[in-house]
Amino acid sequence: MFVREKRIGAYSYLYLVETVRENGRTKQRIIRNLGRKEVVEARGDLDRLARSAARLSQRSMILSLIEGGAAPEVRCRRIGAPLLFERLWRDSGCRAVVAELLVGRRFEFAVERAVFLTVLHRLMVSGSDRACEYWRDDYCIEGIGDLELHHLYRAMMWLGEELPASEQTGRTLAARCIKDLIEERLFARRRDLFTDLSVVFMDTTSLYFEGRGGETLGQNGNSKDYRPHLKQMIVGIILDQDGRPVCSEMWPGNTTDVTTLLPVIDRLRQRFAIGRVCVVADRGMISATVIAGLEERGLEYILGVRERSSKEVNEVVLKDPAPSIPLVIPRPRRPDTELEAKEVRVGDRRYIVCRNLNEAKRDASVREAVLRSLRVALRDGDKALVGNSAYRRYLKTPGEQHFEIDEQRVAEDARYDGLYVLRTNTSLNPLAAMLRYRELLKVEDIFRTTKSILDTRPIYHQKDASIRGHVFCSFLALVLRKALEDRLAAVRLKCEWGTLLMDLDRLQEIETEQDGKRFILRTPVTGDAGHAFQAVGIALPPNIREAPASAE
Repeated sequence: MFVREKRIGAYSYLYLVETVRENGRTKQRIIRNLGRKEVVEARGDLDRLARSAARLSQRSMILSLIEGGAAPEVRCRRIGAPLLFERLWRDSGCRAVVAELLVGRRFEFAVERAVFLTVLHRLMVSGSDRACEYWRDDYCIEGIGDLELHHLYRAMMWLGEELPASEQTGRTLAARCIKDLIEERLFARRRDLFTDLSVVFMDTTSLYFEGRGGETLGQNGNSKDYRPHLKQMIVGIILDQDGRPVCSEMWPGNTTDVTTLLPVIDRLRQRFAIGRVCVVADRGMISATVIAGLEERGLEYILGVRERSSKEVNEVVLKDPAPSIPLVIPRPRRPDTELEAKEVRVGDRRYIVCRNLNEAKRDASVREAVLRSLRVALRDGDKALVGNSAYRRYLKTPGEQHFEIDEQRVAEDARYDGLYVLRTNTSLNPLAAMLRYRELLKVEDIFRTTKSILDTRPIYHQKDASIRGHVFCSFLALVLRKALEDRLAAVRLKCEWGTLLMDLDRLQEIETEQDGKRFILRTPVTGDAGHAFQAVGIALPPNIREAPASAE
């Protein structure tokens, strides 16, 4: 069966033809007239027919070999993730920067390939370097054939290697390492006349160890993973106003958040030659010392305030009678976001009182549901209320034996529905300051959705340098993920991360032999993987092609 072209007059026509034998003679029979050639090509009918036939021929080729009694030698490997992220690894400058820093270092293995392999593992499944060694066997990744586990360990050690004393100028809570040079050169590559870090966002997480956690990094501290008995380390990620990762910081596990912000800002200004900075941070990183330090440095800030525990906020700021300025943000296919904000000054301190009316309705609804349940529970006796934190906040004990609902606490709680208070020294109007702080919510959402990439446990390394390198590969994975998201946004496409990874893993190459020739069969691209390849600009080879001579 084949496609035949026949010219009739001024036009060419295409026919789907098959060869048949009738009465001992071979003849061609037209199955279907496909139409005029230029019309068929414009519609893409032949391309769709070829893709459909290719999908079926891959299966029939293998089955015909098996039915003939010659079971083929088949090797199947996943190619989707290596193709996509190898392109982003190159386009983002990661490959070139790592290669530049390796010049003059006489490693006997491909360090850049080891780093890329580890980063790709973080993106797909994350986990230990030991797990990465086995995971790679199912993937077709260029240049990793000779890598072994000890090569991955040595690559991690190089990434976390401390720089000489002459290059430690400006170090703060942690020594400068190779990883810092990579971050600085990546930032320099994408920097232009319009690039600045006028706004920086910072968030932290903790990673716990089953073992000692290196020489100094593993310490007991306030565990965000609810593992206070295990040693941990603190990882900080700094993002710019567009949500792009700028750099990472790593500290011992007993480091508190409020002690990290000022050293990080000092280090940022020196490393990236930043002039004007506006720091946006939530209440967990703020103290009077931090605010004084920011003002001493002449830096602008927009900081969250603990509105419930601050006496000045409770007694002065929230009781200010001035009206708020409303703002409605349209949301396609969702209810509009209704906000309001106002400025309150207390001496030389400037506060912005913000309220999200959508959140206020939600808070009121949740409280009313708790109170309804509480009223039912009170009928069953006081024992039913013990240990329920949602109930305790609304209860009082007027007598020695019984509980009842404290209406004053209920009214006090209602004051905070949808409310948050900011402290700032900027000249931004209240609505602009509120919107700038709301960008931090987007950054925190980015941080939450990428937490699985940062959660690289178990960590078997015993040296601080190799632990730093191990965790830094997660930072590079965030760089590639953000690069992909930016490409998708540029062409107005959106992919669900989990679905994308599954679609990438479905894209496989099968290498087999038929009639003395080796062929490579590729499964078709489906779903979000197709969108990602389109955004990055990857053109895939045909579904079936003959393997080059070097593959024999």
